[in-house]
Amino acid sequence: MAEYNFEYFTVRFPIDHQYVAHVEINRPDRLNAFVEAMWLNLAQIFNKLSSDPSVRSIVLSGAGEKAFTAGLDVKAASEGMLSSETKNDPARKAALLRRHISEFQDCITAVERCEKPVVVALHGFSLGLAIDLATATDVRVCAKDTRFAVKEVDIGLAADIGTLSRLPKVVGNYGWVKEVALTAREFGAEEALRVGFVNAVYDNRQATIAAAFKMASLIAKKSPVAVQGTKEILNYSRDHSVQDGLRYTSVWNSAALQTQDVSAALLSGLKKRTPTFEKL
Repeated sequence: MAEYNFEYFTVRFPIDHQYVAHVEINRPDRLNAFVEAMWLNLAQIFNKLSSDPSVRSIVLSGAGEKAFTAGLDVKAASEGMLSSETKNDPARKAALLRRHISEFQDCITAVERCEKPVVVALHGFSLGLAIDLATATDVRVCAKDTRFAVKEVDIGLAADIGTLSRLPKVVGNYGWVKEVALTAREFGAEEALRVGFVNAVYDNRQATIAAAFKMASLIAKKSPVAVQGTKEILNYSRDHSVQDGLRYTSVWNSAALQTQDVSAALLSGLKKRTPTFEKL
């Protein structure tokens, strides 16, 4: 098992949930608000989990009762990348900002790019960057106390880390997305469920995390060849035409169908027993 030691994240591998990793944002004294070291750590963690053969699915949650994450640590950002002080001319400052934003985007995309399915358990304040991060996961569940908002217009910028690109594809409702993005208004768990942003709502943080583990454990029992292929093809097909998706699937499965997992799954079904699969 690879080592996962990070200042602002706790990574666990619960013995009662085989092949499931638990990644917890761990800055509860600041409502899990993100500073630069955190998004860099996030990418490192999910890049490692992506290739860790002992992991088949991942649960992502936030420590503390108050927030999954309140978003970007605005105070730290105002002293860093959002600082108005500069000795560079506008074109050079723009080049630096573009590189910085691209790096930040890639750190969040690391969650989507991770080969293993990610189930996020949201609760409490889930603002700004929380939406960026949640839309990069595969399945979203939340507690009934969750307060969501695309907050970026309230701090004078357009959301630039993924929400405006991914959220419309998650909910399939551009009118609703434009409303919440342009107004920065809060919306709750029931509205998130109604528009399809989350899959289910639970009573509290503990129940939400338990439900996320139940789902992640079910995924982890399946063939990792099948599961990782399914995530890859779904993400590819979301951004391409049906014909492109079919072509990509045929190329992908021309290799993947040669796995022994197919016969193991079929025989287990016939013999009414639970199949086991090798690490990938």
